[in-house]
Amino acid sequence: MDKVSPGNGTGANEPQQLSKRTRQFALRIIRLYSSLPKSTSAQVLGRQILRSGTSVGAHYSEANFAKSNRDFINKMESALQELEETAYWLDLLEDAKIVKAEALADLKSETRELIAIFVSIVNKVKSK
Repeated sequence: MDKVSPGNGTGANEPQQLSKRTRQFALRIIRLYSSLPKSTSAQVLGRQILRSGTSVGAHYSEANFAKSNRDFINKMESALQELEETAYWLDLLEDAKIVKAEALADLKSETRELIAIFVSIVNKVKSK
């Protein structure tokens, strides 16, 4: 169970909801990877997105056990980097016409939403 992270200003239930959301995000990334064509380019891009997309929840989980606000921010910013990288790979999968835009739309939207949430949390902690 997630605890409220140091000084993040969220309610006790919010970390638990975000933990579930990042886990669902990782599972969606895993399903995307499993559905990719077996071409070399698709598999190379797929491994990249598999790594970055499944790391988000791990970094968020680590942040919930941070030892200080600085440690919390560092771990949250690592999760943000992984989200930004995931967004990049999603765009590349679409631009290379490996996956149709419609098939990626919801996942790209969730990526943007998670980025916005994580940025908001980091900014809130930094302002304290």
